[in-house]
Amino acid sequence: MCKDGVLLETNFFDLRLRGRGKVRDIYELGDDLLFIVTDRISAFDCILGSGIPCKGRVLTQTSLFWFDFLKDLIPSHVVTADLRKYPSRLAMLNTFLDGRSMIVKKAKMVEVECVARGYLSGSAWKEYQALGAVCGIKLPLGLRESERLPEPIFTPATKAQTGHDENVSFEQIASQIGTDLATRLRDLTLTIYSRAAAYAGERGLILADTKFEFGFIGDELVLADEALTPDSSRYWPADGYAPGGPQPSFDKQYVRDYLETLNWNKRPPAPKLPAEVIGKTSEKYQEAYRRLTGKAL
Repeated sequence: MCKDGVLLETNFFDLRLRGRGKVRDIYELGDDLLFIVTDRISAFDCILGSGIPCKGRVLTQTSLFWFDFLKDLIPSHVVTADLRKYPSRLAMLNTFLDGRSMIVKKAKMVEVECVARGYLSGSAWKEYQALGAVCGIKLPLGLRESERLPEPIFTPATKAQTGHDENVSFEQIASQIGTDLATRLRDLTLTIYSRAAAYAGERGLILADTKFEFGFIGDELVLADEALTPDSSRYWPADGYAPGGPQPSFDKQYVRDYLETLNWNKRPPAPKLPAEVIGKTSEKYQEAYRRLTGKAL
């Protein structure tokens, strides 16, 4: 089991901060970027007052695993995650960088969340209940929550800087980025999903849905940000799968369930988490990594 402490924020004043997301701190590194994945956790669009031990390492190592697994389908933006190949001026930061960082190429990102769904859950379930369709795709009547779809569907979303991303139709994305690129992203997203879902299935996991981000390095389309992590994907244990309601998952579900018991308006400042919730959530993230890769952190 990983026994890391918790890293909530980095402040490397000799490096220029490019951006700070809900989880990642990104620094300028010449022609490249330094990605550092912290142990921050968010729920209901709020960064919580507690971190999850080992979460940053799980997300980093899971992404690296999948970037390598998918390299024959699409290259990634990764340059290296080997500290020995980092610039020498970063050596003093090795304690912070080990296992939770990577150097990546700068990419011109496509401003679309590329989502593949093989099961009816989350926002797709709510949309189906209201409209009988998801992102303009009509689905059969009578489907239950968490039910497997007849075939995987592409349900893109617009990227929001704050708040929730908004589900949109393929036609809306095509009008935004062009039909050729939209078609390419749709086909690639569904191909990656199908391959990853088959692999996860062999390891006792259902990959219910996942989202990808793509960008261009020059004229080359690459997979960027993260790939098939418990933060960007909904994994369920295959044993015990029972459509008709929510399924246990290897993500923040344990945290969300706890927060729903509180008298909290889901606005900042977010509450801190009790030790039991922190520990259980860390275990879930690490179990997902172990099941997918066959290795422990």
